[in-house]
Amino acid sequence: MKLYSYFRSSAAYRVRIALNLKGLEYETVPVHLLKDGGQQRSEAYRALNPTGLVPTLVDGDAAIGQSMAILEYLEEAHPEPALLPSDAPGRARVRAIAQAIACDIHPLNNLRVLQYLKRGLGVDDAAKDAWYRHWVDVGLTAVEAMLAGSPDTGRYCHGDQITLADVLLAPQVYNARRFDCDLSAMPVITRIVEACSQLDAFVRAEPARQPDAES
Repeated sequence: MKLYSYFRSSAAYRVRIALNLKGLEYETVPVHLLKDGGQQRSEAYRALNPTGLVPTLVDGDAAIGQSMAILEYLEEAHPEPALLPSDAPGRARVRAIAQAIACDIHPLNNLRVLQYLKRGLGVDDAAKDAWYRHWVDVGLTAVEAMLAGSPDTGRYCHGDQITLADVLLAPQVYNARRFDCDLSAMPVITRIVEACSQLDAFVRAEPARQPDAES
């Protein structure tokens, strides 16, 4: 397998965690989102992934874009260890938490959105960063309530086993901290992410440990 990735991309970060959890070997193919006008915009990369986004997972003849689709593919193709609960309500809850991050927070703070705010609309850096922090706060406040208000929350987002919810939560918190977002009102989230950070699969997926990492 090949993973077309950028070290700071939270979407690629999610996939790296899942690949590590499932013990799958893969080759990282760096796609720098800023160099050369954004290597994800190149003709060669768009031929592989027409959205011009990372990550893309290539497995045999399959080239899969969109991190959630990749995670579901890995779950189906390599079901052990499972990253979704065995019961339908549990799977729905885990997907709801994951999608609150993937659908509600991440798209508003994606690099191309931030670039458009600055270059297309003339928003200055202070206002751009305020935009970022606002949507992180709105989204993670909701996730905190989902976790704090449920008896299904355990050591991790759903009980004491890692699920897709944790796989998405850790990279989102990494990004939040990069932009100095205030997480003081989110004790359950910070506790869970701290527990995840003790696991080798999460450690090896960290941006700073990637072959294309920059300071």
